[in-house]
Amino acid sequence: MTNENPAALIPELALLAGAVLGLLAGAWLPRRRQWPVRALAGAACLVGLGATVITAATTPAQIVFGAAYAVDTATQATRATVLTATLLALWLSIDTVDGHRRESEFVVLLQLGALGSILLSGANDLLLLFAAFLLASVPFYGLAGWAGTGRTGEAAMKYYLSGAFAGVVMLTGTAVLYGAGGATGYAALHEGLGAGPAGAAAVGLVAVLAGLTFKAGAAPAHFWVPDVTDGTPAAVAAVVTTIPKIGALVGAYRLLPGAIPVQVVDWPLLLAVIAAVSMTLGNLAAFFQTSVQRLLAYSTISQVGYLLMAVAVAGRSAEALPGLLFYLAGYAVTNLGAFAVVAALPAARTLDDYRGLARRRPALAAALVVCLLGLVGTPPTAVFLGKLTVFTAAVDGGFGWLAVLAVVNTVASVFYYLRWIAPALRSGDPAAGSADVVHSRSRLAALTAAAASVLLGIAGGAVLPLLGGALIR
Repeated sequence: MTNENPAALIPELALLAGAVLGLLAGAWLPRRRQWPVRALAGAACLVGLGATVITAATTPAQIVFGAAYAVDTATQATRATVLTATLLALWLSIDTVDGHRRESEFVVLLQLGALGSILLSGANDLLLLFAAFLLASVPFYGLAGWAGTGRTGEAAMKYYLSGAFAGVVMLTGTAVLYGAGGATGYAALHEGLGAGPAGAAAVGLVAVLAGLTFKAGAAPAHFWVPDVTDGTPAAVAAVVTTIPKIGALVGAYRLLPGAIPVQVVDWPLLLAVIAAVSMTLGNLAAFFQTSVQRLLAYSTISQVGYLLMAVAVAGRSAEALPGLLFYLAGYAVTNLGAFAVVAALPAARTLDDYRGLARRRPALAAALVVCLLGLVGTPPTAVFLGKLTVFTAAVDGGFGWLAVLAVVNTVASVFYYLRWIAPALRSGDPAAGSADVVHSRSRLAALTAAAASVLLGIAGGAVLPLLGGALIR
């Protein structure tokens, strides 16, 4: 290789260094005083963000380490989104992990999973894509069981078993695509599949997508999402429903037009069907949920359906990539903000537990309303502009029927979000004990995330043009 350039990977190396040093430090620090590991992780994220901003402004898009890893607009945007989400996750989890005997493990696993998500977005080779899938999976399996209770143990086991199956299927698909196309690099694979057997290419693609849809939490690989989200602490649920999705969706956007000829496999239609099923199933299942974390779990499934619309029209609309990247950024801060509200009220597990929240905790209720209406796509939040751009891209890409279905699902989603907002705004008393404990740092994280969702939406006109351009091949 003539392009081995570690300097191009400073954000990834910063996360790796933070995880390794945090693991070593955690082995020596007193079990109840692990906060330096969290500070080290925050510093690693800030270094990564600084390097991302500098390289995005000064360095042209490039492919490094042979043709394995692309550093372009999509990778830079994913770095910024994942690192920001990791910082916010570290913040909202302080009340949960501070003083816990496994605090350093939480922080290290979070960093490693975030690193895997970034690598998914930049992978330009099937082998690296699968390696990144593992790195974005195994740490989160451990994170799901981090709290060590019966509920978290069950959630971790379900997550691990479904992930192991998805990983085996994805590896099989990688082997089939290699056999059909004679290469693992996307550009060479695209050329090889054009002259190879279409049936083998279709089987291989479906198998690889099984792994990526599992990571994203899209149907039909969504079955782990409700149980894992509801069975883990809110801080953990916030991480596993946000960070892996970012890398998986950008990775799918890079893989499909770059490696799979559309004349061999009609992957746009396949992605459109997956998007339609995900958004509809997620919304229908969320209608009658009473657990707030389970409601948010089905909400994330529906959100993935909207996001997959941009992947379905990859290469067919100029709005697809900026729409996807901006929507992911808006979704990340908004979803983490909603979970931060849940983390701030650890005893409030059901919708009824939020009765009278506006009277008792007006700022927290305001953050909840902003985040939930933001997930609907209410202006001027970031998700609104992201949805609008993605819906426009779907129409431009020839999937007008999918855009109409998405609008119908968006309107329908108002119902179950209002089922949470209404008790919070009504006068009344919550269930006994559900409002006794309020975690102040999670509360502040929720307020910050809600404000960021609005500010990003307002600044969208300036941010969206920065996310345009073609992916480097």
